Amino acid sequence: MSSSNAYAGPWSSLPTTLTPWVMDVIQSMGHTQMTPVQASTIPLFMKHKDVVVEAVTGSGKTLAFMIPVLERLIRRETRLRKNEVGALVISPTRELATQIHSVFSLFLSSQPSHSSSSSDEDAAEDSHHEAEPVYPPPLLVISSSSPPAQDVHRFLDTGADIVIGTPGRIEEFLLGKGKDVVSVKELEVLVLDEADRLLDLGFHNTLTRIVTHLPKQRRTGLFSATMTDALSELVRVGLRNPARVVVKVQTKKAKVKGDSQGDGQDRYEVIEERRIPANLQNFYLTCRVSEKLVQLTRIISHEVTKQQSSRFIVYFATCACVEYFYRILPLFMLNNTALYSLHGHLPPAARTKTLNNFATSVAFPTSPSIMLATDVAARGLDLPDVDVVVQFDPPSDSKAFSHRCGRTARAGRSGRAWVLLAGRERDYVDFLAVRKIPLVEQPPFGVDGASRPASDESEYEDDRVSSMQEEIRQLLLTDRGLHDKAAKAFVSFVRAYSKHEASYIFRVKDLDLIGAAKSFGLLRLPRMPELDNVSRDGWADASVDWNVYSYADKAREAKRLVEAEKLAITSEDRAKHREERAQKKKKDIPWSKKTDHKQEKLKRKEKKDRKRKWQKTQQNADSGSKRVREGDAGSGEDEADEWEELAREERMAKKVKKGTVSREAFDGEFGGL
Repeated sequence: MSSSNAYAGPWSSLPTTLTPWVMDVIQSMGHTQMTPVQASTIPLFMKHKDVVVEAVTGSGKTLAFMIPVLERLIRRETRLRKNEVGALVISPTRELATQIHSVFSLFLSSQPSHSSSSSDEDAAEDSHHEAEPVYPPPLLVISSSSPPAQDVHRFLDTGADIVIGTPGRIEEFLLGKGKDVVSVKELEVLVLDEADRLLDLGFHNTLTRIVTHLPKQRRTGLFSATMTDALSELVRVGLRNPARVVVKVQTKKAKVKGDSQGDGQDRYEVIEERRIPANLQNFYLTCRVSEKLVQLTRIISHEVTKQQSSRFIVYFATCACVEYFYRILPLFMLNNTALYSLHGHLPPAARTKTLNNFATSVAFPTSPSIMLATDVAARGLDLPDVDVVVQFDPPSDSKAFSHRCGRTARAGRSGRAWVLLAGRERDYVDFLAVRKIPLVEQPPFGVDGASRPASDESEYEDDRVSSMQEEIRQLLLTDRGLHDKAAKAFVSFVRAYSKHEASYIFRVKDLDLIGAAKSFGLLRLPRMPELDNVSRDGWADASVDWNVYSYADKAREAKRLVEAEKLAITSEDRAKHREERAQKKKKDIPWSKKTDHKQEKLKRKEKKDRKRKWQKTQQNADSGSKRVREGDAGSGEDEADEWEELAREERMAKKVKKGTVSREAFDGEFGGL
């Protein structure tokens, strides 16, 4: 497999010569030549054309829109006023907006001052004066930087020509707090970066309102690694007769004989198209679910020792998984390994700090830097020198797969990516192949780091699984808070798995939940419906006295003890309490009512006995001799009268219950019985 050429000529080959100080910054960044997407997009964007750019991640799309924006503003005949916006860049996440802002700031901070245009003598005389830049610094508008009203104040104070931000804050900036202040009449350029992600996050209506508010006489650039139907709709609404730039990566056969053409010359033949960088080696590894953590540690060890890799990103399915594995992975890493945690539940300031720390950390194979992340770090972020990407959990959205891999092998550098698959997840390889993301199989790693036969995956469980599970459990036993994190992470993983886009491949009923619980090192299985009908074979809860098992945090432990006291009533205590309440209720009844009630029960019992005797007599009379003595007949008539009286009493008692007859009327009628 040969990688396609990642360069498309020097910057000097552009039809329009770049401003010298812009060119100086590009050279200082190490970009001596243009990438294909830059060579195709920059001339079009600078020639007053709308562009739709689709290119693989890491292909240089950011500079492809940044340079035209700067050049268009520099070439304006009149300067923008302090309340006028010249360029607007909208990105889906704070992190990406912050990164774009930092690159714009790098360019604008390198511009020459006013004095540079004067003679050398004047410059020497005025060198002691601090000259203001011609073009003000860009404005960053994101939720963590400042409140909306302060965004407007900062804009007026700095007079920024370029505004970068997320959709919600841009809308508030233009149509909310800044509606009567911020002017877009002179807007030159609108850029929608990672446009497909903007729509995936539900910003379609917001973007429509922003685009409608902007002047139609502008240039619009839409940049994305993937094209969707919703994106095509946005193109129709917001762009005018755009030029479409599609930069593909293709793999070629080494040699194809040309005899069939009749000229006898060898040719290269395109055999596949890829949506990942050409210099990216993309591997998949199949193993048991219970072995995923074992294989993760062995992949890192292999990359460090064999490939001299030093900077890694490991992707997990959920924020809870990142938080949990951030706590347990140090058990299995080198002592001088630096771990970083990045996910969407962190405050914006913490996310920015983590990104900066990871990007600026000094990493060597002997002291690697590893960032554990969710898809919040999957798109657009240009993290320098990332050697390896490992996907512990495949993403729920298949489009995120190529974006994750694209954090390495950027700007012509080589990189390696791994994904861990278990069981029928092997079908995901074919699913990705249809989407032009080829994967190469690598067998699982054995105990000594050597590859073991792939067939072993279904024959036995790696011995390291049980020992790692025990090590994790020993760590969890030091703090009940870690046990809570483990259970939360496990539940969130299963729930995320059930919502996978490729649901015919990733089915919970096919997932080895017991194996997953082993990989998480759980002390016991949590209560969840997905585990109701799952066999517990091969699983044993840890031996834990849950009444004594405590939190390391004293405040949480105090709260637990208080709650435990409230729940300390046993079933025997509850039964005793019920009996005491029944006895107390009996004691509270007045003595007179208890006596009357007892007498009424006795009277009713006597009447029922007499009724049964009369019924028996009637049966005997019907089946006995026809000769009946006169005295006996008189006695039968008396008993019949008593039965009628009893029946009448029961009918009236029912009416008392229904409320149609009062109790006093009943007692007056039958009280003497």
